[in-house]
Amino acid sequence: MDSFMTLSPVLQALLATCFTWGVTALGAAWVFLARDVSRRVLDVMLGFAAGVMIAASFWSLLAPAIQMAEGGLLPAWFPAVTGFLAGGIFLRGIDMVLPHLHLWARSEEAEGIKTSWQKSVLLVLAITLHNIPEGMAVGVAFGAAASGYPGAGFAGAVALAIGIGLQNFPEGMAVAVPLRREGMSRIKSFWYGQLSGVVEPVAGVFGAFAVLVAQPLLPYALSFAAGAMIFVVVEEVIPESQNGKHADLATMGAMAGFAVMMLLDVALG
Repeated sequence: MDSFMTLSPVLQALLATCFTWGVTALGAAWVFLARDVSRRVLDVMLGFAAGVMIAASFWSLLAPAIQMAEGGLLPAWFPAVTGFLAGGIFLRGIDMVLPHLHLWARSEEAEGIKTSWQKSVLLVLAITLHNIPEGMAVGVAFGAAASGYPGAGFAGAVALAIGIGLQNFPEGMAVAVPLRREGMSRIKSFWYGQLSGVVEPVAGVFGAFAVLVAQPLLPYALSFAAGAMIFVVVEEVIPESQNGKHADLATMGAMAGFAVMMLLDVALG
């Protein structure tokens, strides 16, 4: 851990998001063990992922952003509200343009610009939407830790990376398992499942670099990442977990995910 702390924040963000990408691949690797996973289990795991993302949005991103803005020229709430709304609007714009398919939807229900792309590609792009703000959040957190601002620490950034990694496991499964169920080979199902996480190191490095170059934007960047994650949770993750017959279990999964992320952030951060 000590040697990791001596690295540049950009390199720390790269390694941390490579870890979160690796957990996505680990989830996708489930297809090598079994052809399918029960809808009940997947709904609970998606609920868990939603809980982690909601908790991370506040404990790891919005709360530090508000603390950093205290004592500035503008009210402390202004950067948090502005960045939060901007993050949601940004993800909404991508959601409108990028062709993608929600987990339990039929091919004709694909969102974004109409295309003839295969269902497998559309599923990967849907999970990729999740991973853009997640990777960005980890990168911004490590950049913030290096800035010396109050409320932003190295341990908190590590806690966030661990939490995002935990909830990436079901996201990898959510792509690979349906593809395997439809008859795709294990290798191809795994490949598409892990591919959805490739964007996280890219977004993480960008986030860390951006806040190091323009440190006054840090509260806005943290809030932006939070708004983007909340958009993904409300628009996609929670509806997918509640769409089956196990809504109560998915809700308990969300509670557990929130508690785990809160514990990680408070205990480590």
